[in-house]
Amino acid sequence: MDTKTLMFLALFHLIFLLSPSIIDASSTRKIRARKPCKSLVFYFHDIIYNGKNSHNATAVIVGAPAWGNKTILASQNHFGDLVVFDDPITLDNNLHSTPVGRAQGFYVYDKKDIFTAWLGFSFVFNSTEHKGSLNFAGADPLMNKTREISVIGGTGDFFMARGIATLMTDSFEGEVYFRLRTDIKLYECW
Repeated sequence: MDTKTLMFLALFHLIFLLSPSIIDASSTRKIRARKPCKSLVFYFHDIIYNGKNSHNATAVIVGAPAWGNKTILASQNHFGDLVVFDDPITLDNNLHSTPVGRAQGFYVYDKKDIFTAWLGFSFVFNSTEHKGSLNFAGADPLMNKTREISVIGGTGDFFMARGIATLMTDSFEGEVYFRLRTDIKLYECW
């Protein structure tokens, strides 16, 4: 045999012998759980306009189904209502605490048979501790004790941040007021 054939056979045997160990190594590799690069907790307070509270309302119904109206949330799990909000964000669950920013965006009640909504909003910060915004989007199955939505970006101190926000309804007062505890875990921080 010539040297080219011997080299080819040696290389072929080496690849053949190593290929099972390469396959085994990749199949037994464990996925590492990532730790967040930043964790934050905020509360936002939503006061829905009900026809009588215009002086302190922070949310208003801007779209309603034919059977609903823009003052009172629709029946059938509020299906079809579109609410725009500009809510204060605080570091604790007291509505009267000094706000560190505003939660600005909208939610749409999107199912007839289950009490659920779809959210799209930003936390716009104006405190000495944080400048910029965090942006959120996702489904909010309101009847679950905790729900997760995506952190899809940010500006300023939160430039291009990504992660998860766990929402929990901390307080609920009929059709007019609710408070959400927002536990934010960022996995991409710049």
